Amino acid sequence: MHNPDSFIEEVTEEVRRDRLFAAFRKYGWIGAVVVVAIVGGTAWREWTAAQAVARAEAFGDSLLEALDVGGSAERREALAAVQATGGQKAIVDLLLASDPVEDRAATLEALDRLMADQSQPQSLRDLATLRRVVVVSTDMPLADRQAALDGIAQPGKPFRTLAQEQLAYLQIEAGDTAGAIALLQALTVDQEASGPLRSRAAQVITALGGAPATDAG
Repeated sequence: MHNPDSFIEEVTEEVRRDRLFAAFRKYGWIGAVVVVAIVGGTAWREWTAAQAVARAEAFGDSLLEALDVGGSAERREALAAVQATGGQKAIVDLLLASDPVEDRAATLEALDRLMADQSQPQSLRDLATLRRVVVVSTDMPLADRQAALDGIAQPGKPFRTLAQEQLAYLQIEAGDTAGAIALLQALTVDQEASGPLRSRAAQVITALGGAPATDAG
């Protein structure tokens, strides 16, 4: 006769096996669903990424076609007709604001639209504000232009140095030559300022009768 303990172990193992197979029959679909979800999720990510690339390429092509139109009025009309969403709208507005000589009103309208669009990044709205101050020039009171630029000229702002350059020009407009030279001298040694900006600052300092600052670093 078999050892009773061995017999019990065999029966127990068979029961476990039957239960396992029963569990597979009852719950095996969960594993299948998980596998399908993983594969489907990967495919969905790849598909959405491909769609995003296709949309970006189509948007870029539309911009190039619009910019290639002959006259400035026709270009603005073509740009305004470009289908844009999200951050693409900011790009279109900035392009619409790139030719103030031909159509100043349309330029200011595009900049105002971007400045008021709360869905756009603050950096792009700051750029629109900076551009608007330059375009509107003396048609806006000097104090208002200075107030608009002050917020953009704060540390950490992406267009800080450009705003400081414009503030220096406002100082010249106000007759404060010494103040303008001081601002421009700071820009000539500002490591965040671009090379062309530092060069412009040095040229204006010289024109004002000052001397560019020496970078002690």
